[in-house]
Amino acid sequence: MTPADRIFVALDTADEKTALDLAGRLNGLVGGVKLGKEFFTACGPEGVRRVAATGAKVFLDLKFHDIPATVAGAVKAALRLKPFMLNVHASGGAAMMRAAVAAAGPAGAGRPLLLAVTVLTSLADRDLAAIGIPGTADRQVLRLAALAKGSGLDGVVCSAREVKALRQALGSDFTLVVPGIRPAWAAADDQKRVTTPKDALAAGADYLVIGRPITGADDPAEAAKRIASELA
Repeated sequence: MTPADRIFVALDTADEKTALDLAGRLNGLVGGVKLGKEFFTACGPEGVRRVAATGAKVFLDLKFHDIPATVAGAVKAALRLKPFMLNVHASGGAAMMRAAVAAAGPAGAGRPLLLAVTVLTSLADRDLAAIGIPGTADRQVLRLAALAKGSGLDGVVCSAREVKALRQALGSDFTLVVPGIRPAWAAADDQKRVTTPKDALAAGADYLVIGRPITGADDPAEAAKRIASELA
């Protein structure tokens, strides 16, 4: 992959026109786009299809988390949209994740990368303590990532600071997708566990999810080019 191929741009908007405009302007400059709950709730599956029709690979970031049968049904439905990546919450447990893997199986070699969300990058240690999870975010990420791999998933979503430990524990063939990416020249906004694109790749990340530093720039295409150049 080229450095640009590793960049997925978070289109965190409820406005389909804005998403389509950004996807079109960034076509060929990044690896794909991330469409999450805000976009999906407003624009639905047809909105996802229209964004994909621009030529963009889609990371469908819906973070399924429910009983195994419900998650399996959701994964089967999502396969119709032909996403490049799809995710579930690892905290849903091993049975739920195994059900997701089984549901994706009929898509064969063309099935999406199935990822588990470990600990959201907006959460720090004290936030986990407030919801009854002892220990550090780093330890919780490693615990959930190991559970995800054992359940047959392809990789996890994690912050860059956990990448090195995950690589050592889970091997080089486990996909690591890292949000909370902020170039040195961009604001951290509401993310607490952030790093620069270059540092994230150096640590062993496979894909970087970058939002506002690109989508909020005066010229999103130039911002994407700048980040790809820094990675190279």
